[in-house]
Amino acid sequence: MRPSFNGPVTLRCGGVRGQAHASSLVRGGRRCEPVLAPPAPAPLSRAPVPLLSAGCLCTVAVLTYGLISFKRGNTRRSQLMMRARILAQGFTFAALLGGMVVTAMKSRQ
Repeated sequence: MRPSFNGPVTLRCGGVRGQAHASSLVRGGRRCEPVLAPPAPAPLSRAPVPLLSAGCLCTVAVLTYGLISFKRGNTRRSQLMMRARILAQGFTFAALLGGMVVTAMKSRQ
């Protein structure tokens, strides 16, 4: 009995794999067998993470301003901006961990 497939499938013909349409199960005189693909992984959550995005943007903004201050010779402001960058990175990391915890708790329910 011939299996029914709708569309392109991966075929194994004498140990050689190739892509073909399901209607051509015989290729070059050799009988080909469809190879079942492993199930696709579940898609990652695509929910918006506003705190993570805000933390990343804040980190980039503070870093850029700190580098501009350093280039202009304002070392005091540059040092303050580098310290602020560390705080912004800490906030971003905390937002990332918080998002992971929330996602884990939702998956358990």
